[in-house]
Amino acid sequence: MASKTARAYIKGVDSQPRKVSVVAALVRDRYVSDAVVILENTPRRAAKAVRKAIESATANLINNGNIDTKTICINRISVTAGTRMRRYIPSIRGRALPYEKISSNIFVEVVGEEKVKKAAPKADAKKADKKEKESK
Repeated sequence: MASKTARAYIKGVDSQPRKVSVVAALVRDRYVSDAVVILENTPRRAAKAVRKAIESATANLINNGNIDTKTICINRISVTAGTRMRRYIPSIRGRALPYEKISSNIFVEVVGEEKVKKAAPKADAKKADKKEKESK
């Protein structure tokens, strides 16, 4: 059996990378079906974004080949820092205090095994059986 891989890259998630990576560590190296159940029951905001990324990679894998859904496993999941938006808070005496809104990028790679195709019975054997029945 051959294994196939698919990827999904979600950019601009409005959560800090250290918070998203905590959630990503919960599902690293697990089967997708188990990971989705874990993320549905995780009370963190980043769990929704990670689950969407995993489901997107899974859909990419299923649409691109004849894959057995029970064998789909998370091969790699990583969280990196995204773009930072500069913002300002008004302060006393007309000043402006800067801060940054940090975003994250989530990369997911899933692996799945191809379905085994059942071999059709040989046509020659069927024809031979029919000839034997007709001759009797």
